[in-house]
Amino acid sequence: MSANSVNYTVKQSIAIIRLDDGKANAVNHALIEGINISLDKAKDDAKAVVLTGRPGKFSAGFDLSVLRSGPKAGFELVTEGAKMLLKLFLHPQPVVAASTGHSIAAGAFMLLASDTRIGSKGNFKIGLNEVAIGMSLPEFGLMFARERLSKRHFTSSVLQAQLYSPGEAVDVGFLDRLSPADTVLNTALEEAERLATLDAPAYARTKRLARGEVAKRVLENLNGNIAALMK
Repeated sequence: MSANSVNYTVKQSIAIIRLDDGKANAVNHALIEGINISLDKAKDDAKAVVLTGRPGKFSAGFDLSVLRSGPKAGFELVTEGAKMLLKLFLHPQPVVAASTGHSIAAGAFMLLASDTRIGSKGNFKIGLNEVAIGMSLPEFGLMFARERLSKRHFTSSVLQAQLYSPGEAVDVGFLDRLSPADTVLNTALEEAERLATLDAPAYARTKRLARGEVAKRVLENLNGNIAALMK
């Protein structure tokens, strides 16, 4: 299945969701729809999911051309993006991210929403740069940061918009480990195959218990929080 900037394939019971718009893999409505459709298909087609990007780019975050086109357009994009990220965070199967390069803002949120994150070695930047470009982090973004980032780095990541190299990103909590650029996808596939051998109902139930309540609270207040953010 291919939907604009998102390509979906299955290899040995592993669903591979590849983001590739030929540019920065900006999070727009087409990419959001493609990820949502792919996650739904994976429940029937696969035992685990690998989310990956194009060489040098995982994702540069929300499409700034949409965000700057007006409050209504920005509200709609961020709302749909937040729902997609929460869907990824709660997906019942193991989700492994193969971060193929730069991963900024909503791209970094996708890493935080994945279960295991394999990063590509290289001269890449990873992190949450919202404050540096005049934006506040939404509540769902703060939730991901609190859940996954090291407390030692929370302030520098969230308030001070620090961007990190892949090696630094492991210590901060955006990534779990690194792999050479030409093997990062294979490393992620191997990890997904390992996780796929775990008991599927137990994995899904434990993830729901661990993450469900906090995600539910964020989702219940989503519209109001994003509307306040857009003022």
